[in-house]
Amino acid sequence: MITIMRLLLVPAVVLAMLQARWDWAFAGFLVAGLSDGVDGFIARRYQLSSRLGAYLDPMADKLLLVSVFVVMGFAGELPLWLVVTMVSRDGLIICAVLLSSVMAHPVEMKPLFVSKMNTAVQIALAALVLGELAFSVHLDPLRPALILLSGVLTVASAAAYLVAWLRHMSGYGEGSQNGSSKTGT
Repeated sequence: MITIMRLLLVPAVVLAMLQARWDWAFAGFLVAGLSDGVDGFIARRYQLSSRLGAYLDPMADKLLLVSVFVVMGFAGELPLWLVVTMVSRDGLIICAVLLSSVMAHPVEMKPLFVSKMNTAVQIALAALVLGELAFSVHLDPLRPALILLSGVLTVASAAAYLVAWLRHMSGYGEGSQNGSSKTGT
């Protein structure tokens, strides 16, 4: 239920941003972030995780973050190159997972450390920009640094997932896990 609420917050946050109601957008973004933490705590503490929740939780997080970045990009608050890089990375990952499934060689998605760092920096950047706009403050040295770091981590994460996916699809690593060797082209 908490994850569904986060999914429903996405259009509310986007609408607030489109109407330049940065205070409401910032509040919605914070509520979504806090509810994600509460949701995770409850799931771990009381073993209330579900297969549906395992899929919906990261979808809710990604949908909110991508939506916020896209609106900020078009509002001129984030550089479009960063938005395009972020959306392209996520699109490529989705396409790779779908292609793997279609080819009957599904890949299990496990978040990589670089990806977790990337997400943390993107969340910090989104919160910073929304906070700046909501409270009419400028933290100029921090925003450009987070933009650059987010760009670097997005590219590094995309590259790491591409390498892992290519190894998976070529069978590389499968043979090394069970002691046999497998060659492929």
